[in-house]
Amino acid sequence: MTRLLSAPKAQTGRIRLRTLILIRWIAVGGQITTILFVYAVLGYDLPLAPVLAAVGVSPLLNIVLVIRYPTSKRLRDKEAALYLAYDTLQLTVLLSLTGGLHNPFSFLMLGAALISAPVLSVRMTFMLGALIVTCVTGLVFIHLPLPWPGGVHSLSHLYVFGIWTAVTLAMVFFSINVLRVAEEGRRMSDALTETQMALAREQRLSAVGGLAAAIAHELGTPLGTIALVAKELARDLPEEGAHAEDLKLLISQSERCRDILAKLTLSPEDGYGPSISHVPLVTLVELAVNPHRREGIDIVIDHASVLTGKDRQGVDEDESRAIPQPVVPHRLEIIYGLENLIENAVDFARERVSVKVGWSESEVVIEIMDDGPGFARNILGALGEPYVSTRRESGGMGLGAFIAKTLLERTGAEIEFGNRKVGGARIVVTWPRALLEEDSPTTDEGLNATVAGGDRQ
Repeated sequence: MTRLLSAPKAQTGRIRLRTLILIRWIAVGGQITTILFVYAVLGYDLPLAPVLAAVGVSPLLNIVLVIRYPTSKRLRDKEAALYLAYDTLQLTVLLSLTGGLHNPFSFLMLGAALISAPVLSVRMTFMLGALIVTCVTGLVFIHLPLPWPGGVHSLSHLYVFGIWTAVTLAMVFFSINVLRVAEEGRRMSDALTETQMALAREQRLSAVGGLAAAIAHELGTPLGTIALVAKELARDLPEEGAHAEDLKLLISQSERCRDILAKLTLSPEDGYGPSISHVPLVTLVELAVNPHRREGIDIVIDHASVLTGKDRQGVDEDESRAIPQPVVPHRLEIIYGLENLIENAVDFARERVSVKVGWSESEVVIEIMDDGPGFARNILGALGEPYVSTRRESGGMGLGAFIAKTLLERTGAEIEFGNRKVGGARIVVTWPRALLEEDSPTTDEGLNATVAGGDRQ
């Protein structure tokens, strides 16, 4: 993926041949309609034969391209630039036969620049823009007079210079703005692709975990039968018999196998309730924290203060503790999003990372704080956008916060990035409780069993 993101834009093939051929057919239709209307209806004495010849080259080129290449072909940067350069030159010839910049349709010279900016590299867009400026400049000096009815009228040189200036500045202005918007779209597309690949990796891991749980469940019954038969044989045979030691070994190994299988799945005996699809909120946070525990960094999960912000006002400690802990879906988006934020906090922390888990009747809040240097002020407002990072020099692509924000917002969360007054970063993730719990188990027995397991520390 890193190689893909760093690939030169010249090889991306963002536009198909079919698209340019379709645009050219539309342009040819518009040119012929306009020429015939001006000549036949308005009575302008156009040099009809040269004008139609200039227009007629484009349909012939389209036919040759359709025969020679598949229309689904994606054009490389230089190929697309050459096709747009031809369109620019064709329009230049057509305008030179019909008055040059005196012709009000001279603003169509902007078309190739506007098409190239979203799909071509900056270099090719610049070169095509230079060609357009050259052609527009040539139209100032090289053109037939515009055939007005009743004679030829000459426009002021100052007015023609104004048209040249307007066309040139409009091309530069629109090209730069379209280029910036297109680049932002490309960055978002690349970052979303990275996010989808990361989530796909997590889903494959989850599938492996589900397979392990299924295998553990299927092996549990025959293993229990083996243990039962071994114990019955041990009771029937004398304790000092020849096979006594073998039976003890068989029983101990069957118990060991059951312990191993128990670690591959979450069972009611472990306090996780009847299904691994829903877990207590604190348990979900622990699943995100555990992979990032390391020597030298103390990660503390605190859920003593269960209310935050406006919900804490007017509620004493005893009353707040009476609010039951949420039972939330075991969703990969939540776990992987929190993992990205916690990993970032651990990477920058000096000694301690604090994860505060809070809930009220209306919302669920997870607050991640570290004692590191905090977020740089120049990027604080842009955090959550793709490729925003303070550690590019270490190989980071600046996608961690973007991936976390994208995944968590998909679950209905709001994320706030900031710095602590005492130093260090602070990230607050907030969900509406009803939204987060909407698919949770509702039976009292399942709810009590699940929350009881999650509260054990």
